[in-house]
Amino acid sequence: MDSSFLQPVVLVTGGSRGIGAATALLAARHGWAVAVNYTRDAAAAAALVARIHEGGGTAMAVQADVAQEEQVLAMFREVDATMGQLTALVNNAGVVDVACRVEDMSVQRLRRMFDINILGSFVCAREAVRRMSTRNGGMGGVIVNISSIAARLGGPGQYVDYAASKGAIDTLTTGLAKEVATEGIRVVAVRPGIIETEIHASGGQPDRAREMAPQVPMQRPGSADEVAQAIVWLMGAEASYVTGSTLDVSGGR
Repeated sequence: MDSSFLQPVVLVTGGSRGIGAATALLAARHGWAVAVNYTRDAAAAAALVARIHEGGGTAMAVQADVAQEEQVLAMFREVDATMGQLTALVNNAGVVDVACRVEDMSVQRLRRMFDINILGSFVCAREAVRRMSTRNGGMGGVIVNISSIAARLGGPGQYVDYAASKGAIDTLTTGLAKEVATEGIRVVAVRPGIIETEIHASGGQPDRAREMAPQVPMQRPGSADEVAQAIVWLMGAEASYVTGSTLDVSGGR
């Protein structure tokens, strides 16, 4: 049997950049076999996998748009076949959009936001539970959902839709954690604040993290590595009695 089958296996959605990539790298350094999910940027995912391999870790890249159920099912089957029993899921894939008031939001924008941020997370969590739950013959595991401090703050004048999608992730975390608590699965969430990643540029505000630093009690944006540290800790045995919890990584915001 391939040695990777003896390692704990984590699937990181949206893993080719930002918080996802930092999590994949850190998890690999902690001995996890890492499946790096990407939607379009195959080159970035391949480069990340190469970095993990160069460091002596185990990794694979796997393409899927989490908003498309058939692609999610194919992704999980590929991870099953290549890496074996799934131990953890990091539900990280997500999008923002340009700053906009609710009165100006199109249905197309809302569907894209909710299909990726909510539906994608639900379907990935569903597939993880099907594999991990002792009720289904699994060996247990951990689901870490990536929320946002925007779920608490609301995102007024910028992206109430994004904030609402992350509010749904908080509720998913609470409800699913209770649902599978006796089945060997822990479900937790991390709520990042203003983090210096590429996601701001995708929303048309590449300098947003630095510009908003004065609003953060610590007076600086966070880094993807700082969020990854929280995620990987929650994945590990050190957090064995933590479920249904949401950890803010927001500099006090």
